[in-house]
Amino acid sequence: MFLDIPDGKDPIQYVWGEMVPGIGPAAAKLSLSVYSDSTLGLREFEAARLRIAQINGCLFCQDWRTEREGQKVEETFHTAVEQWRTTADLDDRARLAAEYAELYATDHHSIDDAFWERMRRHYTDKEIVELSMCLGSWLAFGRLNRVLGLDSVCVLPSHMGQG
Repeated sequence: MFLDIPDGKDPIQYVWGEMVPGIGPAAAKLSLSVYSDSTLGLREFEAARLRIAQINGCLFCQDWRTEREGQKVEETFHTAVEQWRTTADLDDRARLAAEYAELYATDHHSIDDAFWERMRRHYTDKEIVELSMCLGSWLAFGRLNRVLGLDSVCVLPSHMGQG
């Protein structure tokens, strides 16, 4: 991390809260609401989230596993997400979530009618919008933390279920 953080200050709290008090807390609220308010299934949620983390290179996000009602994806899930094109370990929804995450982050101009036709066979419009908002949050904030060097000190509140 290259930012100057005052002694005794939590880097995440300081950067996201104190440095930019008009923006940081609002961004943090969005970031946390993606976890607390998502209605997407755990596997597609994690497939999309992990693919963005892999693309961003965010150390914390790659190690994090979302927990819901005591459930987490299996330890090898990150490998399945990395190999979303060829693995047999993802169902259609999780595979599409990983694919959409990759396109969203790296080549959004190539998302075409054929892709949307496949998505709409497996996702409702509401789910597509929700997934898109989640992707935007992860892409923006995971990349922000990685670029600023905060990903090595990042933590989410304990109620979010780190793994």
